Amino acid sequence: MGAITLNAVEKWYGEVQVIKGVDLAIHDGEFIVFVGPSGCGKSTLLRMIGGLEDISRGSLDIDGTDVTDQPPSKRGLSMVFQSYALYPHMSVRDNMGFSLKTAGAPKAEITEKVDAAAATLKLDQYLDRRPKDLSGGQRQRVAIGRSIVRDPTAFLFDEPLSNLDAALRVEMRYEISKLHQALSATMIYVTHDQVEAMTLADRIVVLDAGRIIQVGTPRELYNHPGNVFVAQFIGSPKMNVFACATSNGTYTVPGGRGGAYTLSGQAVQMGIRPEHITVGAAGTGQCDGTVDVAEYLGADTFVLLDCGAAGQINVRISGDAGVKVGDAVGLSFDAARTHFFDADGNTIRT
Repeated sequence: MGAITLNAVEKWYGEVQVIKGVDLAIHDGEFIVFVGPSGCGKSTLLRMIGGLEDISRGSLDIDGTDVTDQPPSKRGLSMVFQSYALYPHMSVRDNMGFSLKTAGAPKAEITEKVDAAAATLKLDQYLDRRPKDLSGGQRQRVAIGRSIVRDPTAFLFDEPLSNLDAALRVEMRYEISKLHQALSATMIYVTHDQVEAMTLADRIVVLDAGRIIQVGTPRELYNHPGNVFVAQFIGSPKMNVFACATSNGTYTVPGGRGGAYTLSGQAVQMGIRPEHITVGAAGTGQCDGTVDVAEYLGADTFVLLDCGAAGQINVRISGDAGVKVGDAVGLSFDAARTHFFDADGNTIRT
C-alpha cells in the first residue's frame, strides 16, 4: 500500500510561509508529478512528505496512519535525489545493498534483493564495477536500485534526471516509466521539465507560490487548463495568450477579425496552442502576421510571427511547409480549441 494524504499542510520559515495550506490525496500505485516555476515549493513539499522538512501546520497520512511527527526512517519511503550520492569506494552491489546492511539484514536477503533490483534495472553486468566506471544514466539507475531494495511504501524523486544530457534523459524517462509499471508502486516526482511531466504522470500537480493551482491528468491540464497560468505553463511551446474583446456573440483580437463567441461571461484574454493555428494567405482567418523566425525541426517548424497589436504568436506547422522569414500570412484559429479567460485569469467554461 502507498496511499498518501496531505491535509492543509503548511510550511513556515520564521515569518515566511512557503507552503500554503496544501490538500492532496495520492492514491496507491499512482505516479504523481509536481511541476511549477522555480521557488514554487515543489521540492519543499516533497521533502515534507519524506520527513526531511518539518510540517509547520496540518498533517500527513500514509495508508491511513498519521506520520506527521515521525522521522524519515519510520515512514517507509525512499528518496532519489538529483545527485546520485553513491559511495565511490564501493561496488555497485555494495552501494545498492548498503541500507540493508546497515539495517542488519542477512547476507542472503541482501544478495537476493540486490540481484532482483539489478535485473529490473538491467544492471546485472555492472554489479562489480565502481561508480567511476559507469555512465551518468547507469549511476542514476544504481541510485534508484538502492531505493528499490528497501521495498518502500512509495518512491520520492527530486529532479533525478537534471544532471543527464538530453539523450540519457529520454532513456531514463523510459526506464522510470517501465519501473513504475513493473513495481506498481506509488511514485511522487518533482521536475521542471514539461516533457517529463507529460510523459510520466498519471496526474500532474501544478504549484505556484506554495499553492496547488490545478491537479489533473496530462490530457486534462493540456486540453482544459483552469486558468492562464496553467494554460501557459503546461505545453511546449506554451499556449499563445493575447487580449480579446467579446460582444454580441463574437470575439475580436487587437488588429484582427476574430470569430464566434458562444460562452457566457465576458472574456478579456483568449488562448490558442501553436498546433491549433492554420497558416494561410494574408487577409484570411482571425488575424494577420509577418514571419519573424522560422525554426525548422524536421517533422515540424515553429514559426514566430509579429501580429501587430495582438503581439507575437507562435505557430506549429509541418516541417515541409514553405514558410520563410518576411512572409505575410493569415492565421486561422481552430474554433473548437480556443480558450477564453476572464479578468481574474480564470477559464470561462460552457
